[in-house]
Amino acid sequence: MSIIAEFSVESDDLALHHALTTVPQMVVEIERVVATIEDRVMPYFWVSGGDHAAFEAAFQDDDSTTDVALIDEVDDARLYRAEWTRNVETIVYAYIELGATILQAVGRDENWELRMRFDDRDSLARFQNYCEDNGIAFDLNRIKEQEQPMASAQYDLTTKQRETLVAALEGGYYEIPQEITMNELADQLGISQQALSKRFHAAHRNLITSTLTFTHPDDE
Repeated sequence: MSIIAEFSVESDDLALHHALTTVPQMVVEIERVVATIEDRVMPYFWVSGGDHAAFEAAFQDDDSTTDVALIDEVDDARLYRAEWTRNVETIVYAYIELGATILQAVGRDENWELRMRFDDRDSLARFQNYCEDNGIAFDLNRIKEQEQPMASAQYDLTTKQRETLVAALEGGYYEIPQEITMNELADQLGISQQALSKRFHAAHRNLITSTLTFTHPDDE
């Protein structure tokens, strides 16, 4: 069974330490990662939160990246592509050697918070051993077996929570004006309105914390 692991790594042990610490109010979020033929890692990442000019200047002095290119800009966020040149052995090893998937990676100031999927606990153990052997410190914050489809597991939703949100969306609950009431949706799902309200609350809480933060509520 595949494993989803969340852990923290110091930016000095990963990438963009100089840029992140020079402009600490900025937030870097990796959108996707591409491995090159030379087994190098080329990430696409969004930058938001403050002074883009200062952050781009810090890019130029950050020796963990090269070939930085601005790809897109939406509101106050900018999408870049770059090549990581050093301190990314952990990601290269996990991504290429172990086949791990980076589900989320957010860099702020001196730390990166990562959520990754490994094929099994053995793969995660090999990753931990690799980091220990190479003197790379990280804090393992959470391990969870993937017992649900990827769309649910990635966003920390139970099967019932996901089914409820999808039914609400398809039924027009989120439309303005609403096309289905909570009572009607509860009847459709065969549960009470109180149970539906509790399921909505838990689903929205888990969805928000899994996409916007790395601090998860206690399991129900």
